[in-house]
Amino acid sequence: MTDMLVFVVALLVFAGVTLAKGIRIVPQGEEWIVERLGKYHSTLHPGLNIIIPYLDRIAYKLVTKDIILDVQEQEVITRDNAVIVTNAIAFIKVTDPIKAVYGVTDFSEAIRNMIMTTLRSIVGEMQLDEALSNRDRIKARLREAIADEAIDWGLTVKSVEIQDIKPSPSMQKAMEMQAAAERERKAMVTRSEGEKQSMILQAEARVESARRDAEAQVTLADASAEAIKRVTQAIGDQEGPMRYMLGEKYIMAMSKLAASDNAKTILIPGDLQETVRSVLGRKV
Repeated sequence: MTDMLVFVVALLVFAGVTLAKGIRIVPQGEEWIVERLGKYHSTLHPGLNIIIPYLDRIAYKLVTKDIILDVQEQEVITRDNAVIVTNAIAFIKVTDPIKAVYGVTDFSEAIRNMIMTTLRSIVGEMQLDEALSNRDRIKARLREAIADEAIDWGLTVKSVEIQDIKPSPSMQKAMEMQAAAERERKAMVTRSEGEKQSMILQAEARVESARRDAEAQVTLADASAEAIKRVTQAIGDQEGPMRYMLGEKYIMAMSKLAASDNAKTILIPGDLQETVRSVLGRKV
């Protein structure tokens, strides 16, 4: 009786374990791959599924929701030998679980490496300025290049985004130095142009001033000549008025010389009496 009870209990336990192994509940957003005796047998979809215990096993559990793959940062050399740093992010979806698990060892790693390789190839065909300013073009070419291969692996590439694309630290430093040198060169050119224009204006001003001085001297000479002519006509051959005018001019010149701050020595003619006599127009 005891042996029979043990047998029944063992049988119930075995039946319970077998039943538990045969019933599989797949969550929404997943698909499970079933292998029977080491060979693909079926795909379990979300919900309640029955398998044969001990013959069937769940080999792979795949997520059928959108998968976000972060592509690590890498250095890329452009066509003009500039080094830039870039990384990307990809949005993929498993559309054929069988190809995804049997077509490639690790589809996530495979698609990540393909994006990195393709990105290096695309950027390597561009100049530095072109690569930095054509992010949308790089993104479109990258998605187009990996789409066909992804289909062979049971994947759909929904989107590929370039997270960042920038010069490497050493390249950034060189570009900043070049920009600073260019700004300094433009500043020097601007200063040189300003100095040149200033010199031109000063030269033109000097020319204009000299012209006006010459005109003034000519006018003054004409006026002096006219004055002398009129004085000559007025005094005729008389020497007295002439001596008086010359003496007056002489005294005015001596007064200016004496009043000047720079005057250190005043020269007085030796024939002072004759000079006074000439100024007064009479004998002393």
